[in-house]
Amino acid sequence: MTNVVQYRIGWAMSGLVVAFMLMDATMKLMVLPIVVETGAQLGLAGGDMARDLGIILLACTILYAVPRTAVLGAILLTGYLGGAVATHVRVGSPLFSHVLFGVYLGVLLWGGLYLRDTRLRELLPLRA
Repeated sequence: MTNVVQYRIGWAMSGLVVAFMLMDATMKLMVLPIVVETGAQLGLAGGDMARDLGIILLACTILYAVPRTAVLGAILLTGYLGGAVATHVRVGSPLFSHVLFGVYLGVLLWGGLYLRDTRLRELLPLRA
């Protein structure tokens, strides 16, 4: 696969992650009723917590979307997604649809970054 193709596929993967995270952050910042209801089922308290999580998610997503800070953003988003996975495990959510959703996003997030960032590929080369 050529570098140009890798780069474009990487940005497409990263774009999906960024679009989803921006939608999620926006819903949290707007404190939509569905966010508050779902948060209550997960043991999260009210609109203030939703808004705080939205601010954190928005900041991490912006860092990920900017090429110079993408690795830092990926690390921070991985931590955020890990918290989501832990929360779903704690309340006994279904494994493949809820618990592992954060893992799916994390794989897409790091896969996209790996394909679009030459430095990351040099740091972590895939061996045959």
